This record gives sequence, C-alpha cells and structure tokens, in this order.
Amino acid sequence: MKDLIIVESPTKARTIKNFLGNDYEVIASKGHIRDLPKHSFGIKIEENSFIPEYTIDQSHKAVVDNLKKLAKSAKEVYIATDEDREGEAIGYHIATAIGKNPLKLPRIVFHEITKKAIIDSLKSPRYIDMDKVNAQQARRLLDRIVGYRLSPLIASKIQRGLSAGRVQSSALKIVVDREKEILSFKPITYYVLEVLFDKDLEAELIEFNGEKIQKLSLQEEKKALAIKESLKKSQFLIREIENKKRKITPPPPFMTSTLQQSASSFLGFSPSRTMQNAQKLYEGVMTHKGSMGVITYMRTDSLNVAKEAQEEARAMIAKLYGKAYIPLKPKVYATKSKNAQEAHEAIRPTLMDFTPQIAAQYLKGDELRLYTLIYNRFLSSQMNDAEFEMQNIFIQGGESLLKLSGRKLLFDGFYKVLGQEDKDKLLPSFKEGETLKLQKCEVLTKQTEPPSRFSEASLIKTLETLGIGRPSTYAPTISLLTSREYITIEKKQIKPQEVAFKVIELLQEHFEEIVDSQFTANLEEKLDEIAENKQDWQKLLWQFYEPFIQKIVEGKNTIKSQKIIIPTGEKCPLCGQELVKRNGRFGEFVGCSGYPKCKYIKKEEKAQEDFGNCEKCGKPMVKKYSRNGEFLACSGYPECKNTQSLQNEKVNVVLEGIKCPKDGGNIIERKGKRGKFYGCGNYPKCDFISTYPPTNVICPKCKGLMARRTYRKKEILECISCKERQEI
Repeated sequence: MKDLIIVESPTKARTIKNFLGNDYEVIASKGHIRDLPKHSFGIKIEENSFIPEYTIDQSHKAVVDNLKKLAKSAKEVYIATDEDREGEAIGYHIATAIGKNPLKLPRIVFHEITKKAIIDSLKSPRYIDMDKVNAQQARRLLDRIVGYRLSPLIASKIQRGLSAGRVQSSALKIVVDREKEILSFKPITYYVLEVLFDKDLEAELIEFNGEKIQKLSLQEEKKALAIKESLKKSQFLIREIENKKRKITPPPPFMTSTLQQSASSFLGFSPSRTMQNAQKLYEGVMTHKGSMGVITYMRTDSLNVAKEAQEEARAMIAKLYGKAYIPLKPKVYATKSKNAQEAHEAIRPTLMDFTPQIAAQYLKGDELRLYTLIYNRFLSSQMNDAEFEMQNIFIQGGESLLKLSGRKLLFDGFYKVLGQEDKDKLLPSFKEGETLKLQKCEVLTKQTEPPSRFSEASLIKTLETLGIGRPSTYAPTISLLTSREYITIEKKQIKPQEVAFKVIELLQEHFEEIVDSQFTANLEEKLDEIAENKQDWQKLLWQFYEPFIQKIVEGKNTIKSQKIIIPTGEKCPLCGQELVKRNGRFGEFVGCSGYPKCKYIKKEEKAQEDFGNCEKCGKPMVKKYSRNGEFLACSGYPECKNTQSLQNEKVNVVLEGIKCPKDGGNIIERKGKRGKFYGCGNYPKCDFISTYPPTNVICPKCKGLMARRTYRKKEILECISCKERQEI
C-alpha cells in the first residue's frame, strides 16, 4: 500500500512525485472540487446561520471518483494544497468530498517545492486549520451575497450585464475618482528661473529677498522678470560648500504586490500574466538539478526570509562579487502590513546556484524574464548599501541664493546586481569665496500637469496601501473590471468607461459601504481576525447581511431607473406587445416591452442609397469599403468587377473668406491618409498645408496666418508658420 498525497495542480503533482519515488501516489485535484453552484445563490439562510450549499462541479466528478478510489486503498492520505487560506479551504473540501474527516486527515505545508522541503513537511504534518477555512468561507459567502443580490439590482436600474463586488467596486471607485480629478483639473501657470553659470553649470534659485523659492512660488510673471533683472545685475560668489555621504539601502525581496508592480514597470506584464508565470516557476520547471520549483510560494504579503536562504545568498554574493558586498549581518525586512502572514516567506529563488545565466539554458521567454527579476531582487536585498558623496554649493548673488548640486558614487553595493540609471553629476573643484560668472538667465513659463491615470502597477500599490483585497485578489480584480468593460487599458493607463461613472454614482448614493475603501479594508481585517480565531465568521456575515439586504429591498422601489425606454408604436411580431427603444450594453436597440418573457430584438435596417446602375452590366452599384476609404462597386461582383471612385464625395469644403497666404487661393478642407488637413485650392502649384483650420487672424510675430486648435483642453490660436500661441 502506498501513501497518497493530494495537491491542486498536475505540474505540482509531477514535481513532488519525482522527489518521492514509488512509495507515494501524488494526485492533483485540479483546483476547487467543491464550490457554490454557478447558476444559483447557493446559500441557505436560517435564523442563526448561513449554510453554504456546496456542489461538486460536473467537470470534477471523475476526479473525485478517482480520489475516493485511491484514498480507500491508501496507507495514509495527506492533504498538500497551497499554504494560504484558499489552499486550506481546498484541502477541507477535498477531505469532505472523499468522505474523510477534515480534522483527522494529515495536512502538510511547504513554502517551496524542493525535495528537502517536501521531505521535511512529511516529518511534521498538522491538521486542517478550520479558522483559516472559515475565513475563506466568510470571504466566499460575502462575495456571493454582494454579487447575487446587488448585481441584478444595478443591471435592472442601469443596463444588462453589469455587476458589483465587494473588492471590485471599491477598486473601480478609486479609478473613477482619479478620472474626475483629471477632468476637473485647472492648470496653474508658474514661472521658473533657468540659471546657468560658466561651463553650463545649472543652478537652482532657492531664496530671493529672504523668501524661500519653491516650485509654485512664482505665479506672477512680473515678479519672475524682476528677479531675472536682479540676477543679471548681481555679482556671484560661493558662500558655502556642503559635502555629505549618503547611503541607499537595497529594496526588499518581492511579495505578491511588489512583484506585480515591478513586472508591470520593467517587463510590461499584466498582473495576471505575472501570476501565471510565477505559478509555473513555483510548481516546477526543469533545472540543472532536475525538475523542481525554483521560487517560493508567490501569493504572500510577508517579507520574511529563512535563515538558510540568507546564508546561501551571502555565499553566492561572496563568490560572484567579493566580501566587500556582504553586510556584517544578514538583512532583515519587515512588511508594513499589520496583517501580513509572517510565518510565510517573501518570494525568492529556492536554488541560489540556479543563476539567471544557468536558467537561460532551461527557461525561455516570460518565465526566464520573471525568474531573473525575482533572482536579482532577492540577491540584491542581501547586499551592502550603495554609498554616494553628495555635494551642494550655495551661491550668493545680491538678494538671491542659488544652489549647485552634484553627486558621486563611492561604492555601488547592491547596484552591482540591479544596475544604476542615474549617472554621476560631478562638479568642478571650488573654494568658498570664489566668484562665478553668469552665463545665462531666462524666465521659463510652465503649467502644472493633471494627475496621471493609474497603471496596473500603481493601482495595485494603492489597493495594497488602503488594505483593499489581499495578494490573491489583485490580479483577478483588474481582470474582472476589464472583462466587464468598466475599464480599458490603453498605453498602460487605466481609463474608466462611461458606465463606470453611472455605477459608482448609484453605489455611492445607495450602497456607500460597498465603494468605501475604509469599510472594505476593515472587513478585510475582520476576515483576518477569523483566521486568527478572534472573530466568529457567522456573526460577521450577519452584521454585514442584515443592513445590506434591507438596502437592496428599499433600492428596488426607491432607486430611479436610468434605462431609456421609448415606445416606437410598433408591435412585436412574436407576442404582439409594443416594441420599445432601449439602451443596452452595446448601444441603442429596439426590443419587445415584454422582456424577459419575450426576447425579440429588431434587426437594424440600413437605408439603401441609390448609386445608380453599373454602366457595364446594368446591375445596381453599391457602396463598399477598403483600406483607402469608400468606393462604388457593382453588385454583380465577381462576374462584373466594375468599380467607381467616390473621390468627389470626400470632404472638400471651401473655408469662406480665408485666403492662402502664399498665392491668395481658396483654403480647402481635405481628407488624407492621416485624417483632415487644410490646403490651398491651387495645389500642386501651391503647397500650403495646415493641420488645423486657418483663421484670418495675423500672427504678431511673423505676420503669418494663425490656426484654431485645442491645447491642454483650451481653445487657442497657433501660428501655422512659427507656432506662436495666443489664448482665445
């Protein structure tokens, strides 16, 4: 008889089987084998409790039958699911599904999938932790209650296909709030003094007439010009030279959130792409020592590192870079999250001798790039600080005080691994009392910029800071918001869609707690307390459910529908009820007012334009589209391949009263490959072109025509020739 070990994934099963040989049977459950039903609420609510009605999904029935069969003949059955709460719950459901007592089945846990870690875990098994299981059940039921009770209400009041969630709606509000900030932003004009001394030494004005000068200090052009004139008249001498040494500490090893942020910033990976590749690296890949997991568990909020891993890293640093790069004591990092699972480890390589150079022989593409990122981050975290010499030179010039700044890298420390983008900025040797000659002094006009949109990395950082969600939820939350079309991701920027504003506005007014980041964070803390046996999970569910369901009942009657329903006067051909015009997920459509009983939707009929008949075969001509625009083609194609250009129908509008500045011809609005432009009607004899619509306003600088355009959300005039700008 063999011992049976049950894990979640087939890859993990194969890796562990390789370590243990024929004495063990290692089988994968392929994820959750019991869960709430997909198409019904699945929670029985009684006076004193919430009873989840778990079912075994059809796709897992064969897996469960096989597990039952193997468990009956096994000498011992071990649960070896992942070490987090989700893994604990999966282990509980596996035990229940195969007819075993979850509290008596040995449970083994490990941070990494290496031979030593697996054998050590088998020596000291424990049992299923029901506090962790209950924390996961509470989370699952909370999400089901919100999803199944709030989503239909939103869909009925705004449009079909919408959903709300405990974490997703809080995250969406953060994105929407940032977009509102951007839309309401009003730029502030300020002025900066650009000051250069001999040898192009750039100086910063830090004080004038006893007043400290900061970024937005100069908002009056008159004052900035007065300072400029004062500087031009001044004599400059070095008042003080300040030298300081500064140490920069290495960043800590990765946890889930920082791995997702760095992979997004440096590799361009989405959070889900990062986690998919990290999962493969954790579960097992081929190495120079056989198949094994090459990183520790990737869903963690801990920065803790095992002592033996620290020693291995220090030995590798000494081997590769020398003793100068090893700190006197191993570096220890503490997470800022008060609910972090410190018993877990940070994300680190399991084999320090599996360097990125050796890994390149076994790993490819995304896996290699992510492994290299993790390896280098961990190795650098155990290295000495980088050391700089910072130099500030303070220059007195009349009423002004200016500063020259420089720096020099004295010791590269952890930069030896991570690299350094900032180059040394060395200053010449100066002495106090030495005079300097002004080379250039100009007043620059600047404007404040609106806040930037969130990237996936910065949104994850914000969610983590606010305590919304946990390591396992960051990637799925962003994926869900994208799939629901609440947000789009363009050039790494997250942009909320119009429907997101409507949903958040409704939730803010009627279900404020669902979008309140503080409420969501507090709920996360209470879920953590359940895992620590400090909170009763049933009591927590009741505290949330009763006020929430009361609002749902009230909302059905009090929340005004935002759906547009306009009677068309037509009858439904299926049931005879009136057809109405509605707003749907994909725009306006006409459907039966008897929905959902009658699901008739009227097909859109496009009006047929008359383009005459083909001069070759007499059949009607139709409009078609190609990469070069619209054209007419014979409807008898492919027998008749006659086509006609629609060039004359392109936009060629004459701008009345505006003449070409070169030859006095008419200015015509045209359409080219790159969109609209404005050119002289005498082309090709005259080559005058403007990107923006010209006006009759004459440029005060070069006497050319000025064009109307939008700049920083304002209407302005810009000279076509010299680009001089004027506000309208």
